[in-house]
Amino acid sequence: MPKASQNKQPHPENGLLLTTYDLPLTTYHLCLTFAHYLKEDFILTDIIQLLPDNIANQIAAGEVIQRPGSAVKELLENAVDAGATSIQLFVQDAGKALIQVIDNGKGMSETDARMSLERHATSKIRNIDDLFSIKTMGFRGEALASIAAVSQVEIKTKRAEDEWGTFLAVENSLVVAQEPCACNTGTSISMKNLFFNVPARRNFLKTNAAEMRHIIDEFIRVAMAFPNLFFSLTSNGQEQFHLEAGSEKQRIIQILGNNYNAKLVSVKEEMDYMNVHGFVGKPDTARKTRGDQYFFVNNRFIKSAYLNHAVGSAFEGMIAKDSYPSYVLFIDLDPSQIDINVHPTKQEIKFEDERIVYAFVQAAVKHALAQFSIAPSLDFTLNPEIQGLDAVSKPFTNRQQDDMESSNLFKTFSQKGQAHKIDATEKSELKHWKDFYQPAASTTDLLEAMPPKPLPLGNGQLTIDDESPFVTTQSPLPTQSAPQCLQLHNTYIIASVQSGFILVNQQLAHERVLYERYSAASHGTQTITQHSLFPVTLELTIADAALLHDLLPSLQIIGYAIEPFGNNTFVIQGVPADVAQGNEKNSIELLIEQFKHFSSDVKFSKREKLVRCIARQQAIKSGQSLTVKEMEALVEALFACQTPNVTPTGSPTYVAFSEAQMDKMFQRLL
Repeated sequence: MPKASQNKQPHPENGLLLTTYDLPLTTYHLCLTFAHYLKEDFILTDIIQLLPDNIANQIAAGEVIQRPGSAVKELLENAVDAGATSIQLFVQDAGKALIQVIDNGKGMSETDARMSLERHATSKIRNIDDLFSIKTMGFRGEALASIAAVSQVEIKTKRAEDEWGTFLAVENSLVVAQEPCACNTGTSISMKNLFFNVPARRNFLKTNAAEMRHIIDEFIRVAMAFPNLFFSLTSNGQEQFHLEAGSEKQRIIQILGNNYNAKLVSVKEEMDYMNVHGFVGKPDTARKTRGDQYFFVNNRFIKSAYLNHAVGSAFEGMIAKDSYPSYVLFIDLDPSQIDINVHPTKQEIKFEDERIVYAFVQAAVKHALAQFSIAPSLDFTLNPEIQGLDAVSKPFTNRQQDDMESSNLFKTFSQKGQAHKIDATEKSELKHWKDFYQPAASTTDLLEAMPPKPLPLGNGQLTIDDESPFVTTQSPLPTQSAPQCLQLHNTYIIASVQSGFILVNQQLAHERVLYERYSAASHGTQTITQHSLFPVTLELTIADAALLHDLLPSLQIIGYAIEPFGNNTFVIQGVPADVAQGNEKNSIELLIEQFKHFSSDVKFSKREKLVRCIARQQAIKSGQSLTVKEMEALVEALFACQTPNVTPTGSPTYVAFSEAQMDKMFQRLL
């Protein structure tokens, strides 16, 4: 044992003389083990220790595996890197009980299977230069080691040239079983009981519906990036996704829905520095929230507010300022021009020159939109079976051509100046064409004969009647006998009070009124449901359908009557009385988008977020004209609220101007 230097010094508390030793590192560990054999009490001056491997792995796993969706992402990326053409994902209990990924890739040898569980063990990095030429998904060697540190892992893998595969069982970073097994070529990794050895972290997981949404998001991002591969997702024995290999457009339609079939504009620009390709949605697909927006750099999903702004600027003037376009764009450029190793999830990257990428993306989208035509086009490439039909394969004979050219329809559109010609038959004569030019009844006569039309409540409109929920008898601000209201710029309401006047923002004020009404409903006061004579069918994507299933109990309390109809389809039987007839479908779709992208510094419950989203959605918007009675009802309803001066988010609903303030503004001497 190396010799240690001794130092005699008194104890800081009791004054006893103690001996301290300055020991080399190797001797330090030996002393920790055999300290109780030493007859003299001692204190080691070195206090920094190396963590055990299992604890270090659990700490590292907290950065990589934050929730079941994080493990899904890592396992799917490893399957892609293995060269698989078919990848199957199975989850139980939203990934808390089981996450299993089966692929038909190249598999691993027995030694590689053991090495894959070690930290920072990778087949893609040999020197520092390789770190800046990454073209694969996983490369840091942290995924399996982190997963094995916080779950029970079983691996079955086999290479095509091997007769037997390898089975490994790992628990808490320790291999508890290893033996040969019979399995198909490829790899199957089962991850059971996530965070079983870290109960505190397991308690922080969300509900099954919330965690399942994260799993679906990660699955979609990987499946969208590789449309040439087969992907499937099965949850609790029920298949959620079955995505056959195909083109980029086919994969987008498979995931986002058939409603995008005729609403996609192709983007394709090839340059020496980078390539941009993919699809953007037509302007009518723009939404009020950031919905279907996907950016991929070298087939890796990324989040970039900078590039989102580039696409948004290309749509400037084509969509509303508060709307966001839909797009799925792929950027291919030299890996040396980017740094993807800046975040544990690798969803945030750095570009060597962001301005060039911004300009190229913006120009590519603008060029695609410039070529966009309103006329619909038939894209038969979506279904290869069409190419095999008889109508496509059979030739156009000369006899058929003669029959076609001799028809009146062909002559009408082929002869010069005859496109407007109409055959003079009894059925086609417009005998009463002069009636179109007879003077109609005056507008005043029509208005007098027309019965008064009630205004629907909600969706930006107010109803004034004896039972209107807006009509109240109390107001915190003392008003005159009848509030004198005036609308300014179709946005603000000026209401006179005894001490001056108030300037009310009509949208924010209505949001406060609706928030308190729906909040009361969510805590026991059932909202009246307006049932539809003709129920509306709503078809959603799988991710949105899972979210709506989770929200159904809360929506029922607020006044929505929605029933599942199978295959991600729902039937809207009724809506709250505030929602105008004919707007049921749009109301639910917008509500789902707002709920998904709800942002706040404070964490709210699911029901609270839902109430805030509905209040914001159903509030009348700026720019809408209101009658005097509607303005008076809104002001009365506002001051009947418990907190009339601010919205749920803290924005002021009105500003009060006293008579004294106005006198002071005009420098009037009292």
